[in-house]
Amino acid sequence: MIRNVFEPWLTRWHLRPVGEAFKTQHSGSHLIPVLYGGAPAMLKIAPGLEERRGAVLMVWYGGNGAVRVLELEGEAVLLERATGRRNLADMARNGQDDAATHILCATITRLHAPRATVPPTTLVPLSIWFRELTPAVAPNHEILAKSDMAARELLSAPRDVVVLHGDIHHGNVLDGEGRGWLAIDPKGLIGERGFDYAHIMCNPDREMATAPGRLRRQAQIVAQIAGLDLTRLLMWILAYAGLSACWTLDSGGDPGPALAIAEIAVAELTT
Repeated sequence: MIRNVFEPWLTRWHLRPVGEAFKTQHSGSHLIPVLYGGAPAMLKIAPGLEERRGAVLMVWYGGNGAVRVLELEGEAVLLERATGRRNLADMARNGQDDAATHILCATITRLHAPRATVPPTTLVPLSIWFRELTPAVAPNHEILAKSDMAARELLSAPRDVVVLHGDIHHGNVLDGEGRGWLAIDPKGLIGERGFDYAHIMCNPDREMATAPGRLRRQAQIVAQIAGLDLTRLLMWILAYAGLSACWTLDSGGDPGPALAIAEIAVAELTT
């Protein structure tokens, strides 16, 4: 597998594999941990357009809030490998939910910070990202209709437009030890900054995300830390949860968790 998938980059970049290769379920990317000049790195072969767009954005981040891109060529990207042992999902599940949220918000702040260079031209506007939501709205999906209405209202008059990671959650921010917490796997979007915070409340798992009072508490924490309007943040949560449900429906999965979060967001917006 190594020779078939990861060549010629193992040779070209003088990499030494130090672990088992694996394939991501969602994107179909192939990854293998390697050493690059003696330093830990991750070689990723990403055939999809979305993954390649993310790699270009990672270059633009320049290692500020995200892992560094060490090499990039075609479908291959060599990334700095975060080797810290701390895990945000474990923290959230073991009495440190608020602390994990603070870390995620701090990471987003770093990612949203202005850069000296022009952003990539490959960024996808949120208005395009949400196109999949509207066709999914049907009479028997009242909650999706509400998600669609929220998305339309937010997208009609965006505020604080920035380059967006697009998929910030507990599994996509890793412990970089001395480099701090570092994001991976961006989608490469552009739009209102509040969107990047919506994913936090939908993670790290269904049990936590739908626990009574949890969404309200974390939304209040995020709004305070990030300086966001709470109502608008709840609308982004509703919009994102609906979109997530549509993606799950399209892939044949269970949209229940996303729909449950959308219902909670609606309840919070009407109280």
